[in-house]
Amino acid sequence: MEKEFAKQNITNPIRIGYSLSLSGPLAENSKAARLAHRIWEEDINNKGGLLGRKVQLICQDDHGDASRVVDIYKQFLDEGNADLVIGGYGTSTIAASMPLVMEHKRFLIGLMGLGVNLNLRYPNYFAMIPTGPKPNSTLTEGFFALAASQNPKPQTVAILSADAEFSKNPVTGARENAAKYGMSIIHEQKYPLTTENFNSFIDNVKTSNADILFLCSYLKDSIGLVRAVHASEYRPKMVGGAMIGPQSASVKTELGPLLNGIVNYEYWVPVPKMKFRGVSEMLAKYQARAIAENVDALGYYMAPLAYSQLQVLEQAVSATGSLHDEMLSEYCRTNVFETVSGRVRFGEGGEWAEPRIVQVQFQNIKNSQVDTFRDSRVQVVVSPPEYASGTFIYPYDPKKLASPSPLIVAFN
Repeated sequence: MEKEFAKQNITNPIRIGYSLSLSGPLAENSKAARLAHRIWEEDINNKGGLLGRKVQLICQDDHGDASRVVDIYKQFLDEGNADLVIGGYGTSTIAASMPLVMEHKRFLIGLMGLGVNLNLRYPNYFAMIPTGPKPNSTLTEGFFALAASQNPKPQTVAILSADAEFSKNPVTGARENAAKYGMSIIHEQKYPLTTENFNSFIDNVKTSNADILFLCSYLKDSIGLVRAVHASEYRPKMVGGAMIGPQSASVKTELGPLLNGIVNYEYWVPVPKMKFRGVSEMLAKYQARAIAENVDALGYYMAPLAYSQLQVLEQAVSATGSLHDEMLSEYCRTNVFETVSGRVRFGEGGEWAEPRIVQVQFQNIKNSQVDTFRDSRVQVVVSPPEYASGTFIYPYDPKKLASPSPLIVAFN
């Protein structure tokens, strides 16, 4: 009987369960992550799988609804429908799964959850987001440090953010960074996620005449906000900060030249200093399928980290020869991983030991064609210096930032 069970266990696939918001406001990014996951699944199975077994990813749509996340992970954990679980995409959905994960003492790698484990301090959680040990402030510190290095230094900040769970941590970090760099927040406002016209919100900010306009938005909101800023006579010295949107190919092509001058965080961009081992090959596979599968055509924001999420799991399982949650967790706490997002080592709270956030300024955009954004000339890394690919243009001036630059480096 035991031999029969062992044989069955070897022939059955390793089931990895998780949820993604394949519908709802984060659907576009989640679908890109899903494609990257499927590419990893194909790659690992083409190499023979893990521990001599094929791998099967079981992904369910949580619709961006925390209550559905809980129901999905109950199926995986309470009913034993998965051998391993991974975290979904984004702070809200990962946070919703954590109580169950902790109750069952499971190993979990979450995708792009900001500060999920800061208060929980769960030892078996690991964050696939390069924000380092101080995630809330690190996400936007480069933005404020860049501002503080200008002469004359900007003095005042306006914060405009979505009234949503995801925006709380970035806004908390923005407040900390403004104080750290000696800037005063003179205007702070939230907008409902149902907002379609942002002109009145930008008009309100205009009355403050703040030097910096810090924005924290979802994909659709980002389009409306950039249009409203461009249409307004208000010209802050810097615009951007924590927008989820300008990283997406659909937002890039929707806004085109209107993005010129915007400064925003990124996790990976096609510049030579971020051409980590395997990333070009993975993105080539992704981009070859993206259009047909109706997902983000470029994949720069989601695909490298989503693929890396499963590379970490793969390397932990292979090294330990086990699916035991505590063994996998211990391995992740004490080892370095080679991924398409570069070398990853986890530190306190399961965050990356060393942050790797870059600040990008959009420059030289002349049209709305997707191929334009394959060129590093239009997405210039301006901070930190070790990844910089060009020069920061200050203050914000969309017309000036549409001028051509001599630097042209492109791949993928």
